[in-house]
Amino acid sequence: MKIFADHRENSSNVIREIFKLDIDVDMEQLDVGDYILSERVGIERKTASDFLSSLVDGRLLDQTKSLAQTFERPLLILEGSGLYTERNVHPNAIRGALSCIAVDHQVSILKTKNEKETAKMIASIADREQDDEETEIPIRGDRKALSLTESQQYIVEGLPGVSAVLAKRLLSHFESVEDIMVANIEELKEVHGIGDEKAEEIRKVLEHGYSVEDEKERCVSQTKLQD
Repeated sequence: MKIFADHRENSSNVIREIFKLDIDVDMEQLDVGDYILSERVGIERKTASDFLSSLVDGRLLDQTKSLAQTFERPLLILEGSGLYTERNVHPNAIRGALSCIAVDHQVSILKTKNEKETAKMIASIADREQDDEETEIPIRGDRKALSLTESQQYIVEGLPGVSAVLAKRLLSHFESVEDIMVANIEELKEVHGIGDEKAEEIRKVLEHGYSVEDEKERCVSQTKLQD
């Protein structure tokens, strides 16, 4: 068996335990996830401390959403204890994040006690995925193929200020992406959650001519701010 692991996992005991199980591990800089076990399966590994830190700083849900958009079988391994006691994070916030990951992002959550058990879990899944198959495991950042509905939602979510929930409202109201794109400000405001400012921003993006110079100026401005 062979798996790919993100280079940041190199310092964890998980990698050492995986080696003990006679599994080849290629350390790479992965764009999404911590472990890739097959073309279908990608894993994000979080200790309780990692989970809470990424929840507080806002990275957690972005990471699991990217995982779900990239792999057909996205998995989150939640390792160790102390999820509700390690930091002063309200239990409702933790439960809300877990619910969002499992229900909205459709990422399966697996619980392990420690790094050794995590390694065994990864090995078990890899064995199922790679059994009797001589296939290359792609290190990819490509998103999985989207259904027609998911593609429509993905396009609409690209509009300014449009969340996943608002994208669904827009599609339900206008019934097609094309009708959303040609709707005027007043028509857009008929959808709950879209006011004057948001409607104007949407129309601005749709109507304004594309300019490479605008993009260059934005990049220069960001660089100056970082300096």
